[in-house]
Amino acid sequence: MFDFSNITFENPQWFWLFLLLPLLLVWYFFKRKKQSPEVSISSLKGFKIKQGILPKLKPLLFVVRLIALSFLIVAMARPQTVDVSTKTNKTQGIDIVMAIDVSASMLAKDLEPNRLEALKEVASEFIKDRPNDRFGLVLFAGESYTKTPITSDKSIILNALNDVEFNNIMESGTAIGMGLATSVNRLKDSKAKSKVIILLTDGVNNAGTIDPQIAMDLAMEYDIKSYTIGLGTNGVALSPVAITPSGNFRYGRIQVEIDEELLKQIASRTGGKYFRATDKNKLEAIYEEINKLEKTEIEEFKYYNYQEKYKPLAILAGLLLLIEITLRYTIFRSFV
Repeated sequence: MFDFSNITFENPQWFWLFLLLPLLLVWYFFKRKKQSPEVSISSLKGFKIKQGILPKLKPLLFVVRLIALSFLIVAMARPQTVDVSTKTNKTQGIDIVMAIDVSASMLAKDLEPNRLEALKEVASEFIKDRPNDRFGLVLFAGESYTKTPITSDKSIILNALNDVEFNNIMESGTAIGMGLATSVNRLKDSKAKSKVIILLTDGVNNAGTIDPQIAMDLAMEYDIKSYTIGLGTNGVALSPVAITPSGNFRYGRIQVEIDEELLKQIASRTGGKYFRATDKNKLEAIYEEINKLEKTEIEEFKYYNYQEKYKPLAILAGLLLLIEITLRYTIFRSFV
């Protein structure tokens, strides 16, 4: 009659009535002989007894009644199907600028295969995990520039990140202040609910025309939160020390120097957090933590469309009872 898959019951407590059906069967078994009128006579001699089929079919009336009661109980439990439609309302997401140090020291091999490549791999996964946010990319060494403005197109930002490499055309050094200031400039006009900078460096501020303190003040003025990451092992690392005549880097073991105090100050004053990544696993854990700290709120609305299925059952139960009563007072009347 209809598909029972995906059926729910509004009033399942009525199913307890099914416990009465076995009791009715027992009652009928013991009382069935008293259902028909009896006549006492001294002898059956002279009567021709012919057993008809109707008396044998008489118990079917009770079976029909039980089936009707079963349908009625199921109808009282109110079977219904539910169609659920979902509408997702995305709130205004987060605008994130990733400010990445691309100085020569980022080619150090204390992270596999080097710091820059390890960062690109981890940052790519971070971007993919945040489909509702917009991203921008700022690169800095001795100076800074915008590689990619804020965009919601993940393919653009991922391709730009994949293309990031050391560029010896840029002025040497590490301009943390300029990297931060350029990132602030990318975000200052954003209408996003939250604005975030993730600044990563492996050095100290030793270049640039903008003091980090000024860049911090700008970030605070525009309510931009900054997460800072110091990248590099503790102690020494195999890093580029010179360029050979063939244009390749010559590596040597040099002391890792990170201005952690400055990075902590930037994070603290802007409401962010400072992290130190001494290997790739820690770098992955840092991005996972930032991912948890900066949540984009999504509202999900569910609409329920209920379709009642009890009516066919109730009608069928009524028809069966009508048939049972009709048969009882017509065809089976002389036997009841």
